[in-house]
Amino acid sequence: MSLSRNAQLVECVPNFSEGRDAGVISRITEVIETVEGAKLLDIDPGKATNRTVVTFVGHPEAVTEAAFRAIARAAELIDMSQHRGEHPRMGATDVCPLVPISGLTMEETVEWAQRLAERVGRELDFPVYLYEHAATSPERRNLATVREGEYEGLAEKLRRPEWAPDFGPAEFRPGPGATAVGARDFLIAYNVNLNTTSTRRATAVAWDVREKGRVMREGGKPGGKILRDERGKKRWQAGTLPGVKAIGWFIEEYGLAQVSLNITDMRATPVHKVFEEVAGKARARGLRATGSELVGLIPLQAMLDAGRHFLAKQQRSLGVPEDELIKIAVKSMGLDDLAPFDPAQKIIEYQLRDPADDPLVHMDLRAFAAETASESPAPGGGSVAAYAGALGAALATMVANLSSHKRGWDDRWEDFSGWAEKGQALEAELLRLVDEDTHAFNRIGAAFRLPKKTAEEKQARAAAVAEATRGAIDAPFQVMQRSLEAMEVATAMARDGMSSSVSDAGVGALCARAALRGAHLNVLINAAGFDDQEYLAEKLRAAKEMAAEAERLEAEILGIVEERMG
Repeated sequence: MSLSRNAQLVECVPNFSEGRDAGVISRITEVIETVEGAKLLDIDPGKATNRTVVTFVGHPEAVTEAAFRAIARAAELIDMSQHRGEHPRMGATDVCPLVPISGLTMEETVEWAQRLAERVGRELDFPVYLYEHAATSPERRNLATVREGEYEGLAEKLRRPEWAPDFGPAEFRPGPGATAVGARDFLIAYNVNLNTTSTRRATAVAWDVREKGRVMREGGKPGGKILRDERGKKRWQAGTLPGVKAIGWFIEEYGLAQVSLNITDMRATPVHKVFEEVAGKARARGLRATGSELVGLIPLQAMLDAGRHFLAKQQRSLGVPEDELIKIAVKSMGLDDLAPFDPAQKIIEYQLRDPADDPLVHMDLRAFAAETASESPAPGGGSVAAYAGALGAALATMVANLSSHKRGWDDRWEDFSGWAEKGQALEAELLRLVDEDTHAFNRIGAAFRLPKKTAEEKQARAAAVAEATRGAIDAPFQVMQRSLEAMEVATAMARDGMSSSVSDAGVGALCARAALRGAHLNVLINAAGFDDQEYLAEKLRAAKEMAAEAERLEAEILGIVEERMG
């Protein structure tokens, strides 16, 4: 299925208490794929935890339907009275959180979680608790509190009035146990591998870093008396990482202990900081972090931020391609320590990416040239201009990256890195515009094909044509803007970059100049006959000014290049 980028999208990450029987896991996940509008992204089973984390995404109604079917199937297939595993759990579907991805608020996500929980309790007849943002009381917000006592303590817990479920019967169901349904922010489930088999030592590191920290004891010693406040409650010493939950465990299939972490606020504590902090606390206890493991999916931005962080520590340019940033993040955090790390499978945006949205940039050079040369009117000059601009930005970026680690220029790496980052962003935007120009052309054709028999149809058609034409003007106008900015990067690199690459800066400037002139022609031809004169006047004035500035910059850059080349 293809998911629109502008649609309401919600992610669901149910955790099922089965990680060893592939047949059972398959029978649970296959029902998710029967729901139109829900896309299964990831299935991550763990033998030692005897738990499978499943990730799927889609429109809220489809996702909640798929979640219900999966919870129902798990209740049929999993007998919790026979379940054993390292991870805390209380039900066949232990937890089922909904996460807003785009187009809907947390409040709306809570409403969908409540509907799902109510249906599970009513139709499947076992206890359901709401947690995180969907919680019905502050005490139930924390999942660890809701799950306290686990499956083995569930029967006794259900007898206590304060732990009556939010939906379903307050009765113990031995087979399915209980389920927690929630609405939460994006959570990164992340494990750091240690060179030890000791769960106790891994737990000590977990307590060092988790936000909750550890219980305070007399003298600060492990065996000391627990300290309490004036109300008799335990006193806690906070850990070093806000927005992070953690435990320690031993994973038999790997033969090592891990610190298992949930990063609930990746803005406060990014994944690379978690890895370094765990590694540091482990080192202080005589241990070593040998790598790490991602459970489920991670947002692209988290990986890019990690890549930039580790490059900055090496005083290397941050303006490198996206795949290079991901590669340095994977190697720096040892994400391939236990198994290969496939970005296409582990990064959520890559899972949602549909090559049909931007077919031109996914072509090789020969195919792009052949498509341009074909009898089809698109891609045409607008797309080619955008690609020329991308090449210009790429060449200027190359000079910045080479200059950032030139021997003897160590004190200048940050300046060149800043230019490289700007160039890299311009290249990405111009590549996007390669396809956008063709999409804009196609939208005009589609608008002209609309029916025009009735007065209402004629009015709707005219409005659609006007909107499509506006888009066809805006796309090359943006190419002009970005290409001019690329010329500014090329100017800086021609003037200050390493002398052996000054010709590359010059070629980059010429590519960007050609892109700008070509895009200007497209602005002019697409503006012909457009009725909104006020809009046109402003666009054409700004385009003319950019064209004049590009002409001035071209002369300046070529003068600098020729002078430096001698």
